[in-house]
Amino acid sequence: MWNDPRTMSAISLTLILLSAAALLWAAGHWLVRLPSFAFRQVVVRDLHRADPAHVAAVIRRELKGTFFTMDLDGAQQALRQVPWVRNAGLHREWPDRLEVSIEEFEPFANWNESALVTRDGAVFVAPYDDDLPELAGRDDEAVAVIERFENWSQKLATLGLDVHAVRHSPRGSWQIEATDKSGGAQVIELGRDTADARLDRFASVYRKTAGALMRSGRQPEYIDLRYQNGLAIRTAAVAVSGTSAVSSKR
Repeated sequence: MWNDPRTMSAISLTLILLSAAALLWAAGHWLVRLPSFAFRQVVVRDLHRADPAHVAAVIRRELKGTFFTMDLDGAQQALRQVPWVRNAGLHREWPDRLEVSIEEFEPFANWNESALVTRDGAVFVAPYDDDLPELAGRDDEAVAVIERFENWSQKLATLGLDVHAVRHSPRGSWQIEATDKSGGAQVIELGRDTADARLDRFASVYRKTAGALMRSGRQPEYIDLRYQNGLAIRTAAVAVSGTSAVSSKR
């Protein structure tokens, strides 16, 4: 092989090409990391609830590279950890500009007394002081709880009741908290099975039961619908049965 000029020429050419490629790679690796390609302008858009100082701190921490080398996916993941930030889009504009678009969570209700939930069922943690409905349940059933809240709110609004809480217990039992026109609070126990049917039955006799008590000056506080053929109402002073005989709970 060493006495073959053609073979030696091919080997030499290959080595030259490999050396040139390595030099080009090293030059490119050095070039894209030059300070002249660093970001000099960062624009953050659509920031309303998230803390601007927190967002700025994350961006400064993540601006480790240049226009060519910054880890945009890593920066996006870091921004998602900031309270209120649901998603973030990062877009580079030549030669030294970075645009950050923030998508924030929109709170629909308090969730399990320690978090918030959006209308589409995304659970998140962030500071919030305004009044919101109180919902509870497993995180993976947030959408179902929200749907029940909205449906039952519409149904009970026709009776003059304003629903402000719906809870689904770990054992599967449903509970509603509502206020009437006088501002009195009412807790409505629906149980585990056929909750919608029980609420329909309650709505059909409300004016003759809880409504009649209110008209007589007795405020219903607790309404138990977990009976097969009736209901029970507790007022501040006395407990009364519903319109039909009370049978065993299910």
